[in-house]
Parts: sequence; structure tokens; C-alpha cells
Amino acid sequence: MTSTSTTEEFGKQKKLGFLAAWLGWAFDGLDGFLYTLVALPLVAGLMKLPGSDQAVKDKAALIQAVFLVGWALGGAVFGRIGDSLGRTKTLNLTIIFYACFTGLCYFATEWWHLLIFRFLAALGIGGEWAAGAALVGETVPNRLRHWASALLQSGYMFGMILAALTVRGLAGVEYKNIFLIGVLPALVTLWIRKAVPEPEEWLENKSKQVMPKVSELFGRAVLPTTLKVLAMSTITLLGAWTILYFGPGMIRTHVENKGLPKAELDYIVVNGTILFTLVNIAGNFFMAFVTQKVGYRKGFIFALSAALFVFIFGFSQERSLASSQIWISAAAFFGLGVFGAFPLYFPMLFPTLLRTTGAGFCYNAGRLITAAGTFSAASLIPRETFYYAGFLYIPAIILAFFMPEVKQSQEKIVAA
Repeated sequence: MTSTSTTEEFGKQKKLGFLAAWLGWAFDGLDGFLYTLVALPLVAGLMKLPGSDQAVKDKAALIQAVFLVGWALGGAVFGRIGDSLGRTKTLNLTIIFYACFTGLCYFATEWWHLLIFRFLAALGIGGEWAAGAALVGETVPNRLRHWASALLQSGYMFGMILAALTVRGLAGVEYKNIFLIGVLPALVTLWIRKAVPEPEEWLENKSKQVMPKVSELFGRAVLPTTLKVLAMSTITLLGAWTILYFGPGMIRTHVENKGLPKAELDYIVVNGTILFTLVNIAGNFFMAFVTQKVGYRKGFIFALSAALFVFIFGFSQERSLASSQIWISAAAFFGLGVFGAFPLYFPMLFPTLLRTTGAGFCYNAGRLITAAGTFSAASLIPRETFYYAGFLYIPAIILAFFMPEVKQSQEKIVAA
């Protein structure tokens, strides 16, 4: 499969396109992560039960699981829209979608209200990932591709930090108030609509080619890529959401934090989350460096092998709060750091007019299994969830040997 070359020019319009995608990803992180930080106490308040009650844990995990289902469906639906309507238009549409429904979470008075609003917000978040990645992939020069991928992925992590700072800044108010901050991303669409044009590559292919059917993802030419990307996405996402959902939960429920007042506990959770998020950003750029030097295959093998060690050894026994935070950060460096290579790797494996469809479907369909994993792990303590999730990296390492390799000098994708 041959990929279309991107021009080496990186002018003002293309920089604006990258900025728009980065902002979209940052707001993804903000709106997507707000709930994770306050899940147990928020749901406990809605159910009028203590946060330690198993029913609260089950409902909180169910809401997160349904959120991931919505993310998967949004990636598939809006991915198709992105190929037919355009990257920039879809970017605008998805941001408005998730901003509005995140804001509506403020009005939830029952736990299932929150479930519905989080599901609908997730549709937009999932769609924005594919549209933003394709937009950047079609505008950034090849020589900058690895670093642009890491920088784009860091946008999501920056949004997570904004979410953490929001929770800390509003520590003295009801948890539902934080969702009102999630409406702000809608304002950026006013700028994107005027300042960011559609990528030249998409416009050229759209005018010259017939829109391919979705079924072509499973045709003889594309199916091997579809299956490999789907499998790699699924496995790594299971590890990622172990960190993102159960990491803050491990800090919040650690025995050393028992009995702390709400404001102090929120402060500790937020600081721990910011720590592993900053480490994750460093991991993204480390992954860019590694894949640029040794290629995607060897880079994936290294990062996934390191994640395997960290998850299994680091969480094999109870540790102090400080030690647990160090191991969570190490898991983020490798288990989340590997995602620094995905934004401009996955989409560019597919033909132009199947790019957001393919990346949106494969990357987000993995969230369906991740959703089931998140819900099924609700009965485990967070440390055990990390430990068992570590074994998933064994098939991921094997799969990495067979992932397509992108030869930049030849501007082509080489199958295993």
C-alpha cells in the first residue's frame, strides 16, 4: 500500500491546521478525564451512598465503560463523516458535540443521567481523534512526522492536566460543577471554522476519486492492516485505561490516605495525576525519538516489553503511596508513552479516503473490549488490575513484530 507524500513545506495554514487538531485533542483530554478524577465521590453523591459501597464502584465503572463504548462508536461514525465531509468540518462538529454534552453532566440528578450524558459526549471525543489525526497526517512534512505525532498526543495529556487543575481549583464546590468547564471548547470552533482550511491531499483525492465503501476496510488489500491496527489498538488501550481510570483510584483509596478530608484528598489525587501525566508526555517524545532512530516495529517492541515489566513487577505487591505513584508514572511512561507514535502512524496506513474511517474504526473499536475490561475489573483493587493487565502486553509484543513499517525515505509502507 502506498501513502501519498506530504509536501515538505510547512506554511502558516498548515501550522494553523496542526494547532486546531492539537487544541481538539487537548479539549478531548479535558472533557474525557474530568469524570475519571471524581468518579467515586460523584457517583456516591448521586446514589446517596458511601464511596466504599460496591454498588457505587459498579455504577462508576459502568459509566466509564459506557463512555468508552460511546468513544468507539463515535470514532467509527465520525470517522466516516471525516472522509466524506472533510477533516476540518468534522473537527468542528465533534468538538461542539462533546463540549455540549459534557456541560449537560452538570444537570445530572441520578447516576444514569450521568451515564447518558457521558455516552453522548464520548461520541464526539471518539470522532475528534480520527479527524484530528488525519488532519495533521495530511499537513505535517514527513521530516517532522514522529515529533508531530508525539506533540499531538501530548495535547490530550495537556487536557488531562487542565482537568486535574480544574478539580483542584474547584475543590470547595460540588463535583458536578467541574463539568461546566467542559463547555469552553465549543468556543474554539468559531476560530477553526474561519482559520483552518481542508488539507490539500484530502481535497485532491476527494475531487478525483470515488468515495470507497466502508466494506473496503475488510477487502483483500486493506484487511491485513485493519486487523493489525485493531489488535494493537485494543491491547494497548486496555493498558492505557488501566492507568487512566485505576491510577487515580489507586491513589484515592490508598491506605495512607484513609480518613483525609475531601479537599486534602482531592489535592493528593490531582498532584499524583499531574505527575504521571507529565511523565507520560516525556514518554511520548521518548517514543518519537526511538521510532525515528530504529523504526516503528523495534520501537513498539521496546516500549511494550518495558510496560510488561513495569505492570507485573511494579504492582505485584502492596507498596507505599510514594512508591505506588512512582510505579504508576513508570507505567505511564511506557504504557501511555507508546501512544505518542500512534496518531500519525495508524491513519497513514490507510488510503486517503479511508483514513479517518479506518483509523477511527480500528483505534476506537478497541474501546469496546476496553469498556468490558473496565467494568469487569471493578471488583478488583486497583493494584490487582494493574498486575493482571500487564500480561496483555505479551501478545502485544508478539504482534509488534508483524506491524507494518513506514520507510520515510521511500515514502512507502512496508508490510511485515
